Amino acid sequence: MNFPENLRYTNDHEWVLVEGNTATVGITDFAQHELGDIVYVDIPSVGKTLEANTIFGSVEAVKTVSDLYLPVGGTITEVNSGLNDNPQNVNTDPYGNGWIVKMTLTDPSQADGLLDAAAYQKLVH
Repeated sequence: MNFPENLRYTNDHEWVLVEGNTATVGITDFAQHELGDIVYVDIPSVGKTLEANTIFGSVEAVKTVSDLYLPVGGTITEVNSGLNDNPQNVNTDPYGNGWIVKMTLTDPSQADGLLDAAAYQKLVH
């Protein structure tokens, strides 16, 4: 499994890449593996300002539906429209083309409280 060092992780298996005041959020390689083949991504929260740990959408796999939780608070500015036609990108490239939302952060320092790659790797092994 892949655990990129430049990301921060949650216990709920989301990842976040913070770049200044902007963040990109997705689900981890571990999460997509556990869910199985993802067939639909539902993100109704674009344009909304949400607190950290708030549900911002869901992913539907062949065997289950799983809620997605924001790792940090802010305003969702973009949803990965490529997932409409290719939800399997979450499976095949969870840290690249499988990203789910981009957001403007309320407080970028919130990411400091998340797990680093080594801590997340220990969590899932």
